[in-house]
Amino acid sequence: MFGAIDWPRPWYQTVGAAATLLAPGAGSEIEKFNARAAALDLCNHRGLPLRFVPQSALPDGTAYEEFIGATGCVPTRDNLHDFFNALVWLSFPRIKRQLNALQAAQIARDGVGKSRGPARDAATLFDENAALLVVRDSVAGHALADALRGHQWRAAFVEQRASWGPDAQVWLFGHALMEKLVAPYKAITAHTRVVVAGGDYFALDDAGRRAWLDEHVAQDLAQQGLTTACFTPLPVLGVPDWWPGQDETFYADATVFRPKRGTVVN
Repeated sequence: MFGAIDWPRPWYQTVGAAATLLAPGAGSEIEKFNARAAALDLCNHRGLPLRFVPQSALPDGTAYEEFIGATGCVPTRDNLHDFFNALVWLSFPRIKRQLNALQAAQIARDGVGKSRGPARDAATLFDENAALLVVRDSVAGHALADALRGHQWRAAFVEQRASWGPDAQVWLFGHALMEKLVAPYKAITAHTRVVVAGGDYFALDDAGRRAWLDEHVAQDLAQQGLTTACFTPLPVLGVPDWWPGQDETFYADATVFRPKRGTVVN
């Protein structure tokens, strides 16, 4: 199962470091996750040690997010979906902790119910399918973000192609998104949160950038909350150099690179 993961792909940069730091050799994946979580001294928003446990530990009738918030235990199945979820916990623990805090608070207030409600919907989208697009606080960085928000795909990916790297960087966050990309297809689209950063971020190495992003986004979530309006779509394989054959025809595919709703297409 894990042999299907093509680790050199750029979209696995987010969790690649965490995967290489898992204890090698015998032992279950849960044991390896727990050893790494203990080494990092990870905890949930209540300060309880974070542990990964079998799915069977989740009591019937108890919501997944509620259980993590109350116990610090993350129910984990032996599949790619939960494997990537654990790696994201090890890579962005502050963001994951804050998302769980948001979910647990909503459940405590409103109960589980038949629908999640807007705040929990947004947190679930973030957790499952988000990407973080960091753009430089510069003319080029803001222009790139504006083009993406406006679904001006050619401007973002072709005309401003040189800005990707120096002025913009994508970090995948959603574990369901990572699972889909084990077998990539063109239409895979992330719910993307744009993060503006100064030159200090772009001067850091990957580990420093990851830590900066983890702290910065977690603080924003704690202070501002989360709604679905925070996201803009990003067709993942459109990111420059993330997929071969990114020519004019590739980006002209309106079934993937869709115009913004209400836009008149000539």
